[in-house]
Amino acid sequence: MTISRRHFQAALLGAAAALAAPATLAQGKTLKLLVGFPPGGGTDAIARLLAERLRDELGHPVVVENRPGAGGQIAAQALKAAPADGLTLFLSHDHSISILPLVTRNPGYDPAQDFVPVAGFATFVNAFAVSGGTPARTFAEYVQWVQGPGKGKGSVGVPAPASIPEFLVKLIGEKFGLDLVAAPYRGSAPMMGDMLGNQIAAGTGSVPDFIENHRAGKLRVLGVLGRERQAVLPDVPTFGELGLSGFEDVPYYGLFAPRGTPASAIEPVAAAVARAVQQPALREQLTRMGLAVGAVGPAQLGERERAYTRVWAEIIRTKGFVPQ
Repeated sequence: MTISRRHFQAALLGAAAALAAPATLAQGKTLKLLVGFPPGGGTDAIARLLAERLRDELGHPVVVENRPGAGGQIAAQALKAAPADGLTLFLSHDHSISILPLVTRNPGYDPAQDFVPVAGFATFVNAFAVSGGTPARTFAEYVQWVQGPGKGKGSVGVPAPASIPEFLVKLIGEKFGLDLVAAPYRGSAPMMGDMLGNQIAAGTGSVPDFIENHRAGKLRVLGVLGRERQAVLPDVPTFGELGLSGFEDVPYYGLFAPRGTPASAIEPVAAAVARAVQQPALREQLTRMGLAVGAVGPAQLGERERAYTRVWAEIIRTKGFVPQ
């Protein structure tokens, strides 16, 4: 099943209106947002921006707690073990929610059974970038460079093993006849550190991971996934334009709670997210990072999660990937 961007944006607008009524958490409580990656990466930065706005909307402390490791798996397991009181949420993109359970033999959680969706607030696309020390200025030049003499050119960083960026590395290699090797990291921050230090020639990850260093000329984004070029990267072609189709569905960011969390605890946060992302300052910050911003409620986020999982379950099956 494929959800078009037009239909998803319509859902964003409808959900934002439905969640506009204010609500508050119990007095004196602190809301904790679990993040499955280390400080300094794109997901961490997004979480901290949202936490600041949610604190204002809810009138209570909102803190970010980093639980890095295993591509978000540790944070997801921590959410499963947390009390179902609405005070511990998991801020995650598609990898931990839709992809890890498909590629991991025993992830230690089942999103459909152990989590409940709270609110979605943005979609994004993944991208392919090269370090500043890599001579390629276009993707075609990158292909030619990798095919040229010299060893070690085909290493491509990925923020987590068995992730969509890792699948992208594999498919790019197959499509363009390149001997590419995915180099998994524990999040985008350490991957970016190696790219900026020219320790690795290329990397794949989300546009928010790359955008500021691309603007600064410290690395170059050469291709993006999705149906259309990104407003923040208008000169960068999609992989469809480059000849690699099948990556049109866009991943998402959302908040999830432990199973059994009552609606009375979820609704105040969902409403606060909807109000927060309507504020021009936060929208501008997230949009500048490369996100398509808009709120969806629990039902719409759950639908999005299930649809994205079905799409990638088929891709993973056809590629013959065996869960590790």
